[in-house]
Amino acid sequence: MPTVRNSIFAIIFCSATVLSPLTALAETIFGTLSKAYQNNSSLNSTRAGTRVTHEGVAIAKSGWRPTFNGSADIEYSSSHLNGSNRSVRLTKGNFGVEIDQTLFDGFQTRNNVAAAEAQVGASVESLRNAEQDTLFNAAQAYMNVIRDRQVAVLTEQNLQFLTEQAHAARSRFEVGEGTRTDVAQADAQRANAVAKLSAARARALASAATYRQIVGDEPGKLRPAAPVAKLLPSSLDAAIAITSAEHPAILATQLLVDAAAFLVKSAEGALLPQLSASAGVSSAYRNTVPGVITSGTEGTTNSASIGATLTVPIYSGGRTSALVRQSKESLSQARIKVDVSRDQVRQAVTAAWTAYTAAQQSVAANRQAIAAAQLALNGVIEERNVGQRTMLDVLNAQNDLITGKIDLASAEHDVVVASYAILQATGCLSVERLGLNVTKYKPEEHYNAVKDKWIGLRTPDRR
Repeated sequence: MPTVRNSIFAIIFCSATVLSPLTALAETIFGTLSKAYQNNSSLNSTRAGTRVTHEGVAIAKSGWRPTFNGSADIEYSSSHLNGSNRSVRLTKGNFGVEIDQTLFDGFQTRNNVAAAEAQVGASVESLRNAEQDTLFNAAQAYMNVIRDRQVAVLTEQNLQFLTEQAHAARSRFEVGEGTRTDVAQADAQRANAVAKLSAARARALASAATYRQIVGDEPGKLRPAAPVAKLLPSSLDAAIAITSAEHPAILATQLLVDAAAFLVKSAEGALLPQLSASAGVSSAYRNTVPGVITSGTEGTTNSASIGATLTVPIYSGGRTSALVRQSKESLSQARIKVDVSRDQVRQAVTAAWTAYTAAQQSVAANRQAIAAAQLALNGVIEERNVGQRTMLDVLNAQNDLITGKIDLASAEHDVVVASYAILQATGCLSVERLGLNVTKYKPEEHYNAVKDKWIGLRTPDRR
């Protein structure tokens, strides 16, 4: 038995956060959420994607700005004169700069800029939604670790109890007070508990790995967490009303509808006349061997030009018309996605609310069940000792008690997770709402730094 007892002490020590007094070093759920907000790789990737979207505004605005192009070429040639041993060496060069400015492009640039700005707004809302998902996943991972550690401890305690019962059954059998059936039943239950303990340990390790993936840190000692009841809406109807007005997933799809509408207008602008102006200066250089007469002007010739170009599209092989139709279908799809988002979010908030209510009721019922099961186990053991109960009765009573404790651990887990799920489903699971001690990521800072930038290869963070 020393090996079994050593393993018992080891797992109880590792799971001290569940069943022993809390220490100052124990992590809180809000500390875990703060770490996830800062460290989560998926969230940081979404932030990078938002910064990519910001550059779309600067790209669209480039349609309003002039373009400058420089050109240069130089040519050297050598040839022999007919009937002479003399050769002609000619050097020619051209250098110039040209500026082009679009004056009217069928309002394409204006609509492209508006579409890009709407896409930026959608990306910001999508980022807010990703932040909510990350915070919820972190809260769920936190509670999963607590629950699975607690289940492992309870399973270990159950194994210890069954080991003692198996030993007692064998002792009674040896002195003639028990039967071989009692010994077999106790051994069978103990073997089953060993298998359950192995599975419980595996689940605890898997939960810890998921926690590490989401939070970016190993789960140490974790304090029990309470549901965020004070932050929840007063009723399911109130939660649904808040969801429709504030959920970032819905707001993002609405902004994508605006972007798609502007892109339709931009595509239609290709059917309108296009007007542009250009100006340029150039210098031509020509030089031959002295004393040799050749055709052409020697020396340097400077010139300048200015002009305007009007282009009236007549027929583009059907390409422009197809692009307009395609953009209209994209607009129709974007509108449908708004309804899809509303339906998904409404379902999520309803499911979270009903899960929260059911978990609360389950916690109360399981506490009553545990109290009754503990009394029943104590009574069955006493009755077994005087011959009124069998070993099987004791084992069944112990199984009822341990099942109730595991169910309570799961129900307490579900209450907390469901409360966070309600906040997530209503669009209210945010750093500000939870009061997390963390620096808020502000995408508008990067957007303001790049939206009107004319030149420069470095990003705002100097990369």
